[in-house]
Amino acid sequence: MGLSLSKLFNKTETSADSIDAIIASVEHDAYGVSDSNVLFSGLNELGGYFFFQTIVVGSLKVKCKNGARLTFKGKNFELTLNSDSLEFESHHTEVKGRFVTNIDFQIEEKDIKSLQNATLSEIVLHVKKKELLFTKYNSEK
Repeated sequence: MGLSLSKLFNKTETSADSIDAIIASVEHDAYGVSDSNVLFSGLNELGGYFFFQTIVVGSLKVKCKNGARLTFKGKNFELTLNSDSLEFESHHTEVKGRFVTNIDFQIEEKDIKSLQNATLSEIVLHVKKKELLFTKYNSEK
């Protein structure tokens, strides 16, 4: 996936909660957006195991020891993935109120094609007692 976060940590804009500012500061396409967070993601494989790598950029600030779940919902489709690691935490950026949270999720090879072919209506990140609702981002707006 190889996201470059250098621009994210060095940006000194005043509108830290602006979704457009977050998207513009990362060189890769957004996967989903919420009110104050952007979800960047990609599939990766290591030694025969598949991972759905995510980076949440925005107001999410969390230190987790119990893992997370990522649920994809669409017409006649629902898939829930569990995080690969139980422990992860958000990291500050130089932009006040903006954090970066990396979470990898396990995904079965058989579920990859289904996810790629699904028309998603929402993506829900369950972490601690929070639920962040993302809508699929359309870069052609």
